[in-house]
Amino acid sequence: MRVGVHINRFGDPGGGPELGPELAAAGRAAEAAGVSWLSVMDHYFQMEFNGGAEDPMLEAYTTLGYLAAHTSTVRLGVLVTGVTYRHPGLLAKIATTLDVLSGGRATLGIGAAWYDREHLGLGVPFPPLKERFERLEETLRICLQMWDQNTDGPFEGEHYRLAETICHPAPLSSPHPEIMIGGSGEKKTLRLVAQYADACNLIVASPEELSHKLDVLRGHCETVGRDPETIRRTIIYTGEHVNSGDLDGFLRDMDGYTKFGIDTVILSPRVDETSEWIERFAAPAVERLAALD
Repeated sequence: MRVGVHINRFGDPGGGPELGPELAAAGRAAEAAGVSWLSVMDHYFQMEFNGGAEDPMLEAYTTLGYLAAHTSTVRLGVLVTGVTYRHPGLLAKIATTLDVLSGGRATLGIGAAWYDREHLGLGVPFPPLKERFERLEETLRICLQMWDQNTDGPFEGEHYRLAETICHPAPLSSPHPEIMIGGSGEKKTLRLVAQYADACNLIVASPEELSHKLDVLRGHCETVGRDPETIRRTIIYTGEHVNSGDLDGFLRDMDGYTKFGIDTVILSPRVDETSEWIERFAAPAVERLAALD
């Protein structure tokens, strides 16, 4: 099992001028530690549980572009892109640009979006949940069409209509940037994983819950005729051990997950200086977690 890091705070004590240097340091620390994944949130406002809207929040894909320039091996993604935040044609172009400029290291993490406050705050339409899932599925179809270099014609959906699905240059990743769908909803989200995704990011509270979700995913894969083993499995860990520095406690929590074929556990520390935390906690976690497999 590999270790990923989800950067979710940008509250460096030095303020705005120090955010760039700290992100670059986090990228260097992640690669030195053997961390396989770096991600950021896709939000306009910082979450209430993480300091609130007055705390700093950087735009996700600009941040990943900066990290791409300061790393060379780690995979980069948004955990996860809200489908309502960008028109799907533009989103496909953004993800492609990240993939090209990072040397093929982009993952398109995507979900149905949920944070109504920031939509209302910045005047971005926030349709009902059913429609957001419809838009999510159309967005996935649009991205796949844009990444197919043999197809640049129109797309006609219920919510989106594109006259031309041209995307040049093509992504470096083959056949396209990895698609990761985040969430654990059994009727809609995991169905979309089975039909469209290369990877999933599951939010579960126990190995027993994970086992159940994977059973549901296997059922959806059977329905669409897909081998579930072709889907890269990741989970996000938000337990307090990553904030308290209790590495042994974290490893005890992880021990029950190793039998499920989890590729990466993504750690989400609530810290301002991620680079220092990676050196202190993530680096030894990489080595010791690998020993559990």
